[in-house]
Amino acid sequence: MTDTELAQLLQKALANEHLTLQLKRQGTQLMIMINRSADMDLDFKILTDWFTTAAKNLPGGITVERLNLYSRVYGEQNPDWRETVECAVSKSAVAADAPATPPPSRRTREQETIAASQETTEIADGYEEQSSDAPLDLKQYRFIRNELLLKTSLPAPPATIRTLVRFFHQLDPSDKRKVLPLLSNFFKAGTPSDLSSLPDHLQSWMQDLQQWEEKKTKDASIWLSRYCAYPEKTLSEIGESDPATESRPPQANQVSPSPHPGASSNSQGFFREGTPPQISKAGRAVQVGKALKVASVAGNLSMASAVTLSLLVGMVFVLCIALVATISESGFTLSWLVFGIIGAIVLNLLIFFLSPWIMDMVQQILYSTQWISLSQVERSSPESAAVIRRVCAKYNLPEPRLGLIYDDNPTAFTYGSLPSTARLVVSQGLFTYLDDDEAATVYAHELGHIVHWDFAVMTLASTLVQITYLIYTYINDSMRGDNQLSKKLRNLALLAYIFYVAGSYLVLYLSRVREYFADHFAAEVTGNPNGLSRALVKIAYGILEVGERQRERGEEPSRLLEGTRALGIYDPKAATSTATAYRVAADPVQVGKVFLWDLFNPWAFWMELSSTHPLTGKRVRALTTYAEQLGLDTEFDMGRVVAQGKHLDRKRLYGGFGLDLAIMNAPFIGIILGILISIPAWDLDSMQALTIPLGSAILCGCIGVLVKTLVMYPGFKQAPTTTIIKAMSNPYASPLRGIPLRLEGAIIGRGDAGYKFGSDLKLQDSTGLIFLHYASRFGPLGNFLFGASQADTLIGQQGQAVGWFRRGVAPWVDLQEVTTQRGQKVTSHHTFWGLVLGLAGVVIGIVIMAF
Repeated sequence: MTDTELAQLLQKALANEHLTLQLKRQGTQLMIMINRSADMDLDFKILTDWFTTAAKNLPGGITVERLNLYSRVYGEQNPDWRETVECAVSKSAVAADAPATPPPSRRTREQETIAASQETTEIADGYEEQSSDAPLDLKQYRFIRNELLLKTSLPAPPATIRTLVRFFHQLDPSDKRKVLPLLSNFFKAGTPSDLSSLPDHLQSWMQDLQQWEEKKTKDASIWLSRYCAYPEKTLSEIGESDPATESRPPQANQVSPSPHPGASSNSQGFFREGTPPQISKAGRAVQVGKALKVASVAGNLSMASAVTLSLLVGMVFVLCIALVATISESGFTLSWLVFGIIGAIVLNLLIFFLSPWIMDMVQQILYSTQWISLSQVERSSPESAAVIRRVCAKYNLPEPRLGLIYDDNPTAFTYGSLPSTARLVVSQGLFTYLDDDEAATVYAHELGHIVHWDFAVMTLASTLVQITYLIYTYINDSMRGDNQLSKKLRNLALLAYIFYVAGSYLVLYLSRVREYFADHFAAEVTGNPNGLSRALVKIAYGILEVGERQRERGEEPSRLLEGTRALGIYDPKAATSTATAYRVAADPVQVGKVFLWDLFNPWAFWMELSSTHPLTGKRVRALTTYAEQLGLDTEFDMGRVVAQGKHLDRKRLYGGFGLDLAIMNAPFIGIILGILISIPAWDLDSMQALTIPLGSAILCGCIGVLVKTLVMYPGFKQAPTTTIIKAMSNPYASPLRGIPLRLEGAIIGRGDAGYKFGSDLKLQDSTGLIFLHYASRFGPLGNFLFGASQADTLIGQQGQAVGWFRRGVAPWVDLQEVTTQRGQKVTSHHTFWGLVLGLAGVVIGIVIMAF
């Protein structure tokens, strides 16, 4: 007899048209839900006695040892009465021995119709107290009324919901039985439940869940209901790759992979699936729009724009005047230069005004950008939509055209010529890795660029730099012979090139300043600088994770980040160290250790000069000052980081930096010194006027090569075994003085995943990932041959890598050797060409000077 047939039999025996029954059997347990209208007054003692007698006398040899009775009002999900009865077994038929029907209460036909329309068809929400020996049947649990939400296609849930479902999936059946009734009560009442009966890890999980805001709680109820109804399908939708692990309990280090950012997890299992660990969220301001003092590190955007444009205009003007003054001989006309400059200005004006539509086409071709409405943004991030509306209304801006790129790499960027033609584009990965409030701060950051008009200033500044380069190339191509005019033009070409290089650095400086001010704008309009701090770290994490996941699946790497590097909110080349720290532990202290290098190492300042974005540590420090101005707890305790920085060995950090900078450029400095030393020989009438300066320059330059090589690659006495995160946390690391180390891990791919002949490798240990830079003694050809023939044989193997650790905007290891567990050994030869070229150059220089 089926459950439905048994329910119909009991319904008929009950002979009460005002009550409807739902029934489910599980082993020797019988669960009965009694549905009634709100105005009915039942005698539950009589009902209990009747159903107890009926359970003892079921037909067909059905045995009931435990009877679980529940009752609820029509239209409600949860019961308001329950009773459990231990039954003795008998073999009679129910019809003969059923007691008298309990007296019904009166109700109208209209009430009957309403009750029937509200009636559901399944037992809901965890009323049953199933035997621990019986298989757990999740399909009877529902936390929502609209069952269409169980089957219909929904957008991918945010990271926190994915973590929630994944954690619940990994609970063992006994833990699920304990937590399901509490989940049911919480989703119905919305108030905290008594959690004292739960184990510690479940208490922590439920406590965090109960702190969620209303919308996120609703999303949680939908996705948990979908999981209970269709576990494998739901796990596939959230990106869980191992749906067969239904009963796998959380491991010790997975005790609290909380769906709420109030807890953190060290679980590598979760991380490998692409869901970021959760930083414990610091607070945000209740009042938005409060004016904040710009952090001192940010500088002044108006001043930076004015100075940059003034200097660039001045450079172009000086070059033009100098060129006009220099031209005095026939054969060299100014008309083509004037035409070229006017053409460049006209072309850049056209590009400036047409750039939004040109970029639209490029975006469509390269990234299949989809243009979406504000309501579509709202479905993924309600707070982001609210920020867009608020900012546009406050600053009287038209709503920017909103774009979405279906790429898992988290990024966002803005382009356009005027606020009226601005485009604000984000990737799907932004909603995957960021919570709602964090995504809103990213949208606010991009809106800051529009409000400040800095994207237009950047366009103008880039145009002026292009003109200086145009003048340089024009002069360089127009020089003829060795007359006086050509000598003057040669000097002018050098000046133009110097202006071009200086102008490029000015534009990079302006780009970094505008990022600081966009961060400041986001902090003001959202009142949530902590949210943007978290967003920056999570974006770095997402960039690293997506790259690894694409490699694992054999997919071509996305070119989105490289193609939008200058426009994006984050420099992907700076992601490795921050993301590695975040992966190890969603712990601001651990992440802060990596920021020490950004804030205090002099090489950080030097490397940042050629970067479009400020270093992450500096941006987070600025955002921390805004949180302090708002009276908030800070996401990252940058005060502790600064205090640690004050205890660093200043002499070790700064004492030899000038010398290191000279050694880094030793070959170039050597050539200059060689030329200067040979000045007295310039007046000789013999061939030595040429050979002495040439030989001197080669000799001194190659001595510089030798010095640089010996300093960069110190000898190995015994390379200490360490981890990637410990190496990245070294505040004294530099791109010059390599730190010998030994790493143990797996070689997981090539340095450039998109180049199948690449010779560089990626090594991953339990704490992170780093690039291994290979160098063949046969130069570029040897690198190519290694990448084509040997690199693939190393990928996927465990082993040891020995080399020199270096830290720039991104960290890497110059490889000396790799030894795999299978006994395969590969050696790299970084010092070979430095020593060969240096020694050969010294000999050649001496020989040339001797003639």
